[in-house]
Amino acid sequence: MKKLVNSILFFGIMVSFAFASGGQDAGTIKIGVAGAHSGDLASYGLPSVNAAKLVVESINAKGGINGRKIELVIEDDQCKPELATNAASKLVSNNVVAVIGHICSGATKSALGIYKDSKIITISPSATNPPLTQSGEYPNFFRTIAPDDAQAKLAANFLAKTLKLKTIAVLHDKGDYGKGFAELVKQFAEAQGVTVALFEGVNPGAPDYSAVVNKIGNAKVDGVVWGGYHPEASKLVQQMKDKGMNIPFISDDGVKDNTFIEVAGKYAEGVYATGPMDTTSNPLAIQAAEEHKKKFGEEPGAFFLNAYAATLAITNAIAKAGSADYDKVSAALRSEYVDTPLGKISFDQKGDVIGFGFSVFQVKNGKYVELK
Repeated sequence: MKKLVNSILFFGIMVSFAFASGGQDAGTIKIGVAGAHSGDLASYGLPSVNAAKLVVESINAKGGINGRKIELVIEDDQCKPELATNAASKLVSNNVVAVIGHICSGATKSALGIYKDSKIITISPSATNPPLTQSGEYPNFFRTIAPDDAQAKLAANFLAKTLKLKTIAVLHDKGDYGKGFAELVKQFAEAQGVTVALFEGVNPGAPDYSAVVNKIGNAKVDGVVWGGYHPEASKLVQQMKDKGMNIPFISDDGVKDNTFIEVAGKYAEGVYATGPMDTTSNPLAIQAAEEHKKKFGEEPGAFFLNAYAATLAITNAIAKAGSADYDKVSAALRSEYVDTPLGKISFDQKGDVIGFGFSVFQVKNGKYVELK
């Protein structure tokens, strides 16, 4: 249980030597935290703010990095691309050396070019769209979550081999994240002989989805896959079940959140969702959760552990690099492993996390349970 505290203490001790060759001499080390901190998707973003605060407070309590304290600069983008660019510009103006975030893939993509031009490292706990790393366009981008192609392949394998579905409907919210996930599931499912009888995008935020629910019924499918977030998913499952459609509903980590269960209520029961592997039994994860409950008075939310790991990773990389220099810190992220609540992780040359992946979960008795 002391391992996490010792790891954080190590960062502060180590950099007292490392910063002698290349670090700036004065001022705070500014790290941005960007994501949905208000609006419908705040339950995805606020846990990342709390995670960053906990890690930074621990480091600062031990003297910071070479006597320099870490300062968090927090910006809200509501998971909206147009707000993400504004948030990124503000963070650049505030001279941050790295950013924890953004949360949603579309918002992340909008902001990444700004960070790239300013040589600012960005580590997202939750942006899973594959091209963010695989296109090679953003060498400044890293993530502590596996990409959607891994998530979509898992979902397709599960619906084909475990649920043995033959015909499915695949719906999405038309966004980078939701549509990207849906397209990949369609590709992987069809490769396994599953028929996609309906593939359609819906407008996020609409009050009613009865038209597409009727299409699902007319297509006579065995199950439904949703690519997107919990507000739309909760409406879809409710309207499907109200029409007597008791067929499997499979979604992504945009739905694997307790807020979905709270909003959907009894209709959430039985829903499947892929999401980050359950590492809550990891001693570092247990300690991080206890820190959260002690400080904030409640259980941590979605992507909390991923954000905690991201903050540990960037602070460790700064320590190992001996400065906040972009090239040195990037190299350290790709070459060093760090103990985190997700396990011992590093990053490959593309920026994807090494040592952590996805699982399938199901809502049982009002809680998401990992399926082994």
